[in-house]
Amino acid sequence: MSAALAAPQGLPCALFLVATMSLAGVAHALWLRSKISRRLDGPVDLNLRLRGRRLFGPNKMWRGFAVMPFAAALAFCAVGSLRPDLPAWLSAGMWEISPALYAALGLACGFAFMLAELPNSFVKRQLDVAPGMAPRGRVLAAVFFLVDRVDSVLGVLIVVTAALPITPGTWAWVLLLGPGIHWLFSLWLYCLNVKARPV
Repeated sequence: MSAALAAPQGLPCALFLVATMSLAGVAHALWLRSKISRRLDGPVDLNLRLRGRRLFGPNKMWRGFAVMPFAAALAFCAVGSLRPDLPAWLSAGMWEISPALYAALGLACGFAFMLAELPNSFVKRQLDVAPGMAPRGRVLAAVFFLVDRVDSVLGVLIVVTAALPITPGTWAWVLLLGPGIHWLFSLWLYCLNVKARPV
């Protein structure tokens, strides 16, 4: 991807990233709710342990990686293909790259979104926090509540920053908007009986 590209405007770019990842999130949530997804219930950590504790725990399964990256690739490609026909203020938040490169970017963002959750799960397991549960103590619970909301968002931002020019304003807007939307998806997954807790 060319380094000569201009960085898109902050807020429109943030809206593009949040909207496309949200579209992928809808597909991800519906997939996790389906019976077919349960065929990929194998744990990502392969039941490996460190200090007698699971690396990530039973809630991190291969089915979580089965749809999100590809749904993100499709969403990025679809919106990227529409860029010439979008309102000027919205297209100003997008890069002048081909739909194929948008698809590649979306695929990378989808994988980053999922992978960025693993370090958080690893730390929780080492602290003896049960999968799907909050840590004991208000301070620790508040810290992990925040980390749970921003880890995947940061993963996406890091990938985008590594691949394309992006402004600090985009980072700020995504970090402002993304965690709240992430929490809404967590709530939705709880309502779908996919997650044990609404947060």
